[in-house]
Amino acid sequence: MTILPTPPMAGQRSYSYERHGERIDDPWHWLRDPGYPKVEDEQVLAYLKAENAYFEAAMAPHKPLIDTLFEEMKGRIKEDDRSVRVKDGDWLYWWAFEAGAQYRRWFRKPVPSAVEGAAAGGEGALIFDEPAEAAGKDYFRLGAIEISPDGRWAATLVDDDGSERFKLRIRDLASGEDVEQVTEVGIGSPVWSADSKSVIFTEVNEHWRSYRARLHRLGSPVEEDVTLYEEKEDVGFSVGVGRSQDRSLIFVATGDNSSTEVRFVAADDPAAPLTLVKPRRPEITYSVDAAHGRLWVLANDEHINFRLAEADLAAPGEWSTVIAGSDEVYIRGATPFRDHLVLEERLHGLDQVRLRSWSGEERRIVFPEASYTAALGSNPEFAPAAYRLGYSSMVTPGTVFDYHPAENRLETLKVQEIPSGYDASLYETERLMLPTRDGKQVPASIVYRKGYRKDGSGKLYLYAYGAYGHAIPPTFSTARLSLLDRGFACAIAHIRGGDDLGYGWFLEGKLKKRKNSFNDFVDAAKGLVEAGFAAPGRIAIQGGSAGGKLMGVVSNSDPHLWGAVVADVPFVDVLATMLDDTLPLTPGEWPEWGNPILDKEAFDLIRSYSPYDNVRAQDYPPILITGGLNDPRVTYWEPAKWAAKLRATKTDDNLLLLKINMGAGHGGKSGRWDSLREVAEAFAFILTQVRD
Repeated sequence: MTILPTPPMAGQRSYSYERHGERIDDPWHWLRDPGYPKVEDEQVLAYLKAENAYFEAAMAPHKPLIDTLFEEMKGRIKEDDRSVRVKDGDWLYWWAFEAGAQYRRWFRKPVPSAVEGAAAGGEGALIFDEPAEAAGKDYFRLGAIEISPDGRWAATLVDDDGSERFKLRIRDLASGEDVEQVTEVGIGSPVWSADSKSVIFTEVNEHWRSYRARLHRLGSPVEEDVTLYEEKEDVGFSVGVGRSQDRSLIFVATGDNSSTEVRFVAADDPAAPLTLVKPRRPEITYSVDAAHGRLWVLANDEHINFRLAEADLAAPGEWSTVIAGSDEVYIRGATPFRDHLVLEERLHGLDQVRLRSWSGEERRIVFPEASYTAALGSNPEFAPAAYRLGYSSMVTPGTVFDYHPAENRLETLKVQEIPSGYDASLYETERLMLPTRDGKQVPASIVYRKGYRKDGSGKLYLYAYGAYGHAIPPTFSTARLSLLDRGFACAIAHIRGGDDLGYGWFLEGKLKKRKNSFNDFVDAAKGLVEAGFAAPGRIAIQGGSAGGKLMGVVSNSDPHLWGAVVADVPFVDVLATMLDDTLPLTPGEWPEWGNPILDKEAFDLIRSYSPYDNVRAQDYPPILITGGLNDPRVTYWEPAKWAAKLRATKTDDNLLLLKINMGAGHGGKSGRWDSLREVAEAFAFILTQVRD
């Protein structure tokens, strides 16, 4: 038996504050470095390093298992993988991994003519070499690469410390050299003007809020860059830019999780004044595209599941309904191409892709399984010969299709290759509707290896998110096979707060109804116990960010249910964060969680579930907590404070681990193998802590 060193104990220091006449004590407040985003406090760093050392000591005996899991997972990934080529104008674009590489390389070649044949052009020219760019860096992320319409330039966004403050550079594709650095605080994806002489981009301010859209003319000093739009009215709104599918317009959108406002300008005159589509309204969100001289608007102003409307460019705020909202069909996206309007929808929680011709004929694409996820893939052109789609299910590896509308035919272009082998016939998947305490039915997608006994003797891995209207689709996972092959069933609980069953499903899990998300997760777990998938104490649960908050809430409320908890970058200090409007996470989050600064009811509600504030003297299951020192979304002190309070308060001897990535942000380590090893560590924790 391995004897671990004494776990780190963060000292308590007197600190309190008052809100709404109530006093809040926070003795671990000191773990927040006042110089953040720089973290230089020696005592804070010493504590984080001590926790990391304890993590390494606790996991050291399991290194053979971690190595085995990592090699299994790595063996299921094609090392020299490459994407399907995408045609954009005169060029074909794709990315490729070399064997052993952590990062991609990006290529292009001219589209071969009919005379040259399909093989013309060789392997193509390298336009961006991520491994070379990442060399010597602890963290590297290519946020965007956008090619100018004339094919001469590339605008790239790179983050090299995990802070999600991206450096925007302009690269001459002929020489391969970066010729300009436009900003060091870019974010999102830039857009080119029609003449390839200007790039439109967004920047974050000191609080990591995307607050303005700028225009940079190539060859001009950055001091002469023009601000096209700056958000000054709503501190919680973020600004983004995009272009219409027909490339005639550039859009500048601003909004938060519940309200949006869009402006546009002609792509051939981007410095002209912006035209407002329709003013922002509370709880109304809309998006806009353009084709055939019209605006196409997707909005929830008349129905909770959105309607599709059209408008004249000269009167953009006068919307005429084309497809009315539906109680059953949730319209999630609408992309206007030359020949069709392509609608991405969800019907009874299942993805649908619908084509509508401009004369009104409609057709839904039929997919081969009863439960799956499907969506439009990369379709940069306005008039493609076929529509690129992505598809997978819990038993079917990721698949790239081209849909040929004239033939009503799906052409398989690529199926995710699993070099070590995969036999789908060894696994089964099902979808259950599980009852909740308030009478709703929560879907759960489950996969397991055939022969799994539903008599309560097995083990279950359960995942969920439940916020921001973000659904967790039933997709394929090569890493998950390592749990399935070791006797686990794996399930996704499609809880309220996501939009799995429509926009109303999202609204039923936010603000005053936030606790529905937590209750749904617990009730889904109990329903899976009732269905024989596991017994209490034999369920491993995992979630990240807002899903990490979910892990914290249910660890406090129902600790006996869980055999192990993995909380990645967890948003657990909810009350203090929502009371601090200087933090990047806060003002834009009030429409999701409530504003406890102004609203006593929101204060009381958040205080009642905030995981850090509700740690109490009781037995907790084994818990693994992760965080990132440079994370601008969930600041590092949230997981650190939570771990410190748990250590000082809980009454059990179960393992509690905190791992802080000292050179990464919200997504953990950036290289594909480094990030995969972190998955192996989490699965090793689960496998060693969920007891037989």
